[in-house]
Amino acid sequence: MKKKDPYIPKKFPPEKIKWKEIIPLISKANSAIARFDGMLQSLVNPGVLLSPLTTKEAVLSSRIEGTQATLEEVMQEEAGFNDKKISTSLKEDIKEIINYRNALTFAEEELSHRPMTLGLIKDIHAILLDSVRGKDKSPGEFRNNQNWIGISGMPMEESRFVPPNPIVLQEHLERWEDFLRFDGFPDTLVQLAIIHAQFEILHPFKDGNGRTGRLIIPLFLFWKKLLTKPSFYMSEYLERNRQQYDDKLLFITEKGDWQGWIEFFLNAIIEQSEINTGKTKKMLELYEGSKRKFAVATQSQYAIAALDAFFKQPIINTSLFLKIAAIPNRVTGNKILKKLLDDKLIKLYKPSEGRKPAIYIFCDLLNIVEDKRVC
Repeated sequence: MKKKDPYIPKKFPPEKIKWKEIIPLISKANSAIARFDGMLQSLVNPGVLLSPLTTKEAVLSSRIEGTQATLEEVMQEEAGFNDKKISTSLKEDIKEIINYRNALTFAEEELSHRPMTLGLIKDIHAILLDSVRGKDKSPGEFRNNQNWIGISGMPMEESRFVPPNPIVLQEHLERWEDFLRFDGFPDTLVQLAIIHAQFEILHPFKDGNGRTGRLIIPLFLFWKKLLTKPSFYMSEYLERNRQQYDDKLLFITEKGDWQGWIEFFLNAIIEQSEINTGKTKKMLELYEGSKRKFAVATQSQYAIAALDAFFKQPIINTSLFLKIAAIPNRVTGNKILKKLLDDKLIKLYKPSEGRKPAIYIFCDLLNIVEDKRVC
């Protein structure tokens, strides 16, 4: 079998970009991002409203890496729903998804007082691999051995791609970081396309490179102030176009085709922006419409807090509901939940059993997030 050598990175960043050919795409992509950010800026509490979308992104990004857990299973686990015995592999999948969400929250907070650097990327990676698959593969540390991309268990000779040798990795990572922090590039979205691709080509960690690379996308947009919150999620598009995504990255290394990759990435930005804007608009409309309904149904000072709790956790148990909504006693909380049930604003997911609290579901929100009728 023919020996497959590690890829030797060419001059970076690429110089031969045909700017005139992509000006229309650049314009559309920047307009699409601006429209999405305009929607973000209209949200009074984006952390509450976008919480389900953040979890959905974590599910999709982890699924690309092979996890099987669904959004509903993650929310079931967090709500304490354990009618069926959860396998060890499913528990680990769910933990991976929660880690992804935690890493995004951590990075957003860090970027308020520190720049995007290799150090921050390593910190993010350590959170992603905490107590999950890859926990024994040097979380938060760049690799010191050779890796390759292919089907699990495949020898390097049969792999799809062999990233750079670890001996030269640090040198190329430093060039990558210089470009990451460069402020004079003609267009930020094209810069992001190049940053994301080169990160995946370098594949600097022993495991978790895909998840880390996808997290870099919203964080870079947030850091560069194209977004007021790092809530731009592309895993939905990348999962749907997985083969093309992989091929376009491979063509960079095989043919030096940065142009084809940049065009693919800009189209991804345009399409995903429209999807994200549409979902966010529907969620905002649901939130605004539900405020009055929750107030009328409950006749309570905690009506909005109750609504916020269901947006943060669309599948929620009584105890968690009381905690998130900051309702001081169980009697008041149960009355509110009963009135919401009576008015069919929420549904009973699982009745209480012994010491286990009842679990409720906010179907209208889950139907928007999943883009289909869940319940």
